[in-house]
Amino acid sequence: MFNDEKLLRRALTHRSYVHENPGEMMGDNERLEFLGDALLTFISGEYLYQHHPEMGEDEMTRRRAALVDEKQLAKFATEVGLDFRMRLGQGAIRDGGYQNPNLLSSTFEAVIGAYYLDNKRNIEILRVLVEQLFDSVPQGVVVSRSTVDSKNRFQEWVQTNVATTPPRYVTEKIGGMDHAPEFVSKVYVVDKLYGEGKGRSKKNAEKQAADDALMKLKKRGLL
Repeated sequence: MFNDEKLLRRALTHRSYVHENPGEMMGDNERLEFLGDALLTFISGEYLYQHHPEMGEDEMTRRRAALVDEKQLAKFATEVGLDFRMRLGQGAIRDGGYQNPNLLSSTFEAVIGAYYLDNKRNIEILRVLVEQLFDSVPQGVVVSRSTVDSKNRFQEWVQTNVATTPPRYVTEKIGGMDHAPEFVSKVYVVDKLYGEGKGRSKKNAEKQAADDALMKLKKRGLL
């Protein structure tokens, strides 16, 4: 699958492993995770655009979020056998890291980024791989998840009632162990704070912030 095994090794290496093995020269997979996340967002959007000409922007946005959410990416990671290939620190392993959706989804994103680089940045080769995985997801699952995505629900409310610009999330790490960090996120609309949330990943913290914003709107009778 990989021409450069060192690149794959890095994609599988979580920062907890590097922290416990300071002699590890390859570094962790966070930069590759960033790249993979961007590629998956693009390919999933294009996939929906090509396969569902009947869909409007809002529906495509919701379904894209469902295709690349933490739970779905973690499932992909397990399906392709990344779970027990992840290179984790002993603390992360003791805490069930091989089954941790956040670690699984992050590793999957990193491997996608590495695969893209390994194939000389040929996105067509990557697209074939990723679309096969998307094809395997039952439409009912995608539709079900897309209807409950709080970030998209909040964005729809904002763009209908407040501003054309989307909500802005400010997310930062506030503590936790190296293998189990804690993040806090605040969501703003035109510089006004609407909600706050905490989570074990940036994505989860932002989801909690959107949930908080929706709850506050509902209490005020605005939703």
